[in-house]
Amino acid sequence: MINKNVIALGFVSFFTDMASAMVTSILPIFIVYTLDQGVDKLGYVVAIATFVSYAFRILFGYLSDRLQIVKPFVVAGYLVSAVTKPMLAWAVNWQQVALLRGLERMGKAIRAATKDSLISAYSEGKSGRSFGFHKMMDVAGEMSGALIAFTALYWLGKGESVFRELFAWTLVPGILAVLIVLLFVRDVPYQSKKRTNSFDWRADRGLLPLLFLYFGFVFFLFNDSFFLVSAKEAGYSVATIPLLMVLYNFIQTLLSYFFGVQIDRTSPRAVLGIAMLFGLGAMGALYWQQVIVGFILLGIFTVAGLNAIRACISDEAVNKGTVYGIFYGGVALFGAAGATVIGLVWKQYGEADAILFSMAGLTILLLAYLLYFWRDFKASKILGQ
Repeated sequence: MINKNVIALGFVSFFTDMASAMVTSILPIFIVYTLDQGVDKLGYVVAIATFVSYAFRILFGYLSDRLQIVKPFVVAGYLVSAVTKPMLAWAVNWQQVALLRGLERMGKAIRAATKDSLISAYSEGKSGRSFGFHKMMDVAGEMSGALIAFTALYWLGKGESVFRELFAWTLVPGILAVLIVLLFVRDVPYQSKKRTNSFDWRADRGLLPLLFLYFGFVFFLFNDSFFLVSAKEAGYSVATIPLLMVLYNFIQTLLSYFFGVQIDRTSPRAVLGIAMLFGLGAMGALYWQQVIVGFILLGIFTVAGLNAIRACISDEAVNKGTVYGIFYGGVALFGAAGATVIGLVWKQYGEADAILFSMAGLTILLLAYLLYFWRDFKASKILGQ
């Protein structure tokens, strides 16, 4: 059985990510084509949002461990995100979009590491299942938001006013999420909130190779925003592009709990290696203009990889909040740098060369990962042992 607090947090994420997908499934098109700001400017927006979203998780993860504050950070983070998403309705250039996305992602930074710590506290020894369920609800919300965006574009048209109305309506699911976390999620038990001033950093250094190989993968792999622009370049209409995000999120919803179970049965590191293989395959599909296959494989990488690394931290880290913060901070730095570089390569040399650049880096990192963690694969049931 999954703890009722984890279930409640699942619904919080459902509504929050519904609002997020109402934005993210159309925002790349809004920036590049409606505002006519260019793919390189999209790269800057993605980089800024990614950096803010993840870098500040280090601070709030540390503060969570240091002060033993969990739920207040979670509530504050969801509230910030809920009130800033609708403001995109008034953005007129990429700089304003970047500022608002940065503010909205600050809310994500405030809550992310502490929310993972809260899920871990209520996992009852089944972290793979708990994170699998939570991710399933997360992506189900994203799928619902993308469907709302598709329906609006299909029935109301593809004009700029429709984009802006969608941004404004994100306030509704955002506020619902805040109310659920306030009323139905308990803070961690009092005895687990004993204040401590000591940290054993050496206890968690064994996780560093895993984290840095994942960070490298994040650097080279296309962000889903670039996947959406690739779809537009391949001939998909503006109205149908949100359906690709529906597919992307449907795959994650369908497989999230499955991968959670496999993580518990086998090894988080083994599942992460399999996820990386799917990530490389997603870029290959994009190169051959198999856009639908690319979104499917990207969805598998995202859900399997994130569940695996979160479970690994939950199971092995001593300073969980701090390590979650370091994880998200690394994703910030490498994700922001990768989005900037890929946007510039695309602008300078074209889409095909940008994809080849991505695939070359991913191939090297995948081989390094398999060599480093080969023992985990041999020990897991994935290889039939």
